[in-house]
Amino acid sequence: MTAKSAAAATRATVHGYPRQGGNRELKKAIEGYWRGAVTADVLLATAAALRRENWSRLADSGVQEVPTGDFSLYDHVLDTTVAVGAIPARHRAAVAADPLAGYFAMARGTQELAPLEMTKWFDTNYHYLVPELGPDTGFAANPAKPVGELAQALALGHTPRPVLVGPITYLLLAKPAPGVAADFQPLTLLDRLLPVYAELLADLRAAGAQWVQLDEPALVQDRTPAELNAAARAYRELGALTDRPKLLVASYFDRLGEALPVLAKAPIDGLALDFTGPAAANLDDLAAAGGLPGKRLVAGVIDGRNIWINDLEKSLATLATLLGLADRVDVAPSCSLLHVPLDATAERDLDPQIARWLAFARQKARETALLARALREGTGAISAELAANRADLASRAGSPITRDPAVRARTAAVTEADTRRPQAYPQRAEAQRARLGLPLLPTTTIGSFPQTAELRTARADLTAGRIDAAAYRERIEAEVREVIAFQEKAGLDVLVHGEPERNDMVQYFAEQLTGYLATRHGWVQSYGTRYVRPPVLAGDISRPHPMTTQWFRYAQGLTDRPVKGMLTGPVTMLAWSFVRDDQPPADTARQVALALRDEVRDLEAAGAAVVQVDEPALRETLPLRSADRAAYLAWATESFRLATSGVRADTQIHTHMCYAEFGDILRAIDELDADVISLEAARSHMQVADELAGAGYPREVGPGVWDIHSPRVPSTEEAVDLLRAGLAAIPAERLWVNPDCGLKTRGWTETRASLESLVGAARRLRGEPAH
Repeated sequence: MTAKSAAAATRATVHGYPRQGGNRELKKAIEGYWRGAVTADVLLATAAALRRENWSRLADSGVQEVPTGDFSLYDHVLDTTVAVGAIPARHRAAVAADPLAGYFAMARGTQELAPLEMTKWFDTNYHYLVPELGPDTGFAANPAKPVGELAQALALGHTPRPVLVGPITYLLLAKPAPGVAADFQPLTLLDRLLPVYAELLADLRAAGAQWVQLDEPALVQDRTPAELNAAARAYRELGALTDRPKLLVASYFDRLGEALPVLAKAPIDGLALDFTGPAAANLDDLAAAGGLPGKRLVAGVIDGRNIWINDLEKSLATLATLLGLADRVDVAPSCSLLHVPLDATAERDLDPQIARWLAFARQKARETALLARALREGTGAISAELAANRADLASRAGSPITRDPAVRARTAAVTEADTRRPQAYPQRAEAQRARLGLPLLPTTTIGSFPQTAELRTARADLTAGRIDAAAYRERIEAEVREVIAFQEKAGLDVLVHGEPERNDMVQYFAEQLTGYLATRHGWVQSYGTRYVRPPVLAGDISRPHPMTTQWFRYAQGLTDRPVKGMLTGPVTMLAWSFVRDDQPPADTARQVALALRDEVRDLEAAGAAVVQVDEPALRETLPLRSADRAAYLAWATESFRLATSGVRADTQIHTHMCYAEFGDILRAIDELDADVISLEAARSHMQVADELAGAGYPREVGPGVWDIHSPRVPSTEEAVDLLRAGLAAIPAERLWVNPDCGLKTRGWTETRASLESLVGAARRLRGEPAH
């Protein structure tokens, strides 16, 4: 096919779409089901209605091929586990008795059943459920969900493309099941898994699928020759099937690199490639590989992970080059739109000019359709849209929001001395122990306590003007008093104020810093029914006034025990925002770090002996390619030290990370130079303690002993067992006792019981009597 005919055939499509609905209907229905207030039938009907709405809106935007199977009640990787029949042994009876309840038991656990481990989906803030596999794992096709959703879309008159996690990515994301040797390689199960994929493909073809998309984002990471050979074999076998739809293999988040020729040569029918950010290198790599003659290319030229409007003319230039490299070129965002909010037009509180800089999922679908139309009909068909796009891009570039000379001057004046504490850790540790006087195995929490319905109501009432600031403050003070009193009674050693005044650990600070914009409806799924509203980091950052000291002073005045000052670190402030793309992230991180440095100093001046600066996103934001990691880790760790290095030796700096693979960043964790680090460890069975010990980590560590993303209440015995595993790697003088993460999503009943177990475990191992 010529470039001209390829352009004439161009269609618009997307890889996936937000699941929650405009008013988070899915979240409400699922949580109602968990409470017993919503039946399974009502939940499933709500899900079906949301899928119908999503497809309709995509079609109305001009998207001609819609995804199916991307919609999930909890997580698409968990859906794949169900589709291939890889149910862990401990969950099989629950799934057999009630598939829906068993599904949620795998995701969340029950009092009797531990859930699957949860970790980050590549370098995003989306969390997936990790498959548990072993030498005895058997697979069996369960096509009910993918076939059912395909049938729904066909019945509604859409052109659907089912989407499944590909077999290579599925196995590379998996971990050895409990009791299986740690060195077991799930990829060795490929020959057992491929026939199940073949059966799923045949079922989808029989149900009417013309194309099926198999997502293989794991192939954008550094892969060994054996792993690349496994990918070649997998797609050689799947491509050779006669009873199958056409196969589109998709990658995103980075360049395919050495995996690109592997897939280009495979007997598949098309590739979906990301051409944004670091993945822009796919363009040259594709040309060097000889293109995709006779095949379909789905070109991801619109950033599916950020919320800025697309440069339409730049994308058209990229697409013009791509037209000569494939038999057919279709237009798409770079990845699933799961990672962005639903609709920017809902943000009616933003300045209308600023709102025109933003593109959420619905706007990105429209941009995708515009580009496809321009390829089919010529740029004259969208000349008005191109002119408006040029004006909006120029408006953003010239806005005074984006540049503050004072901020830039302060950032330019930063020196190496500003990023290092003058005292080495051993001297600091001695001064901190003298000041704090803590016992062995000191107990603490990560920061937040339950955000009750009453707290959310009070915040909503303040926003709506139903109560004034004084009444709101009284409500927050009452909550702080309750939190402090409970911690004292439970016997915790280092307390927190519970953060009742905070809507979100990033948004709370963003609303008090210049350069940030807040949304009202910009919800994005983090995991399950947990949705966050990432703020928009649009311009230069500064701190006009202290942000946390008033609440620290109030809480510390209620107790003689140390209360932690609680802040969110600079990397996480970037990672969990929609960050500006008009300057290097290192520059933006340095601006945020300087604002936080002022806050840390103010907390110390207010009497804080312990200040925690959380960086849960440090590992999450690690580049997928190892060649890019050193530069990232250099500015990431520098920004943390810049925020925390302006304090005295006897002020203890804590940090916190959770739900990530920490083994890749052990040296960077050391480079943070924090005095204490708390980490998720309960679901991963204290793996991180062994990793830190193996790396010779010299500072204090709090590996979590309570999995707070499950409703299970751990017993004292469970916490003791986990602590003993931690003590096998880290001496008691450097081991803290804490939950995996903050308690915002938990209820008070389970919080009280779980923290009592935690404190009881610490006391038992100290040899103290239980209270």
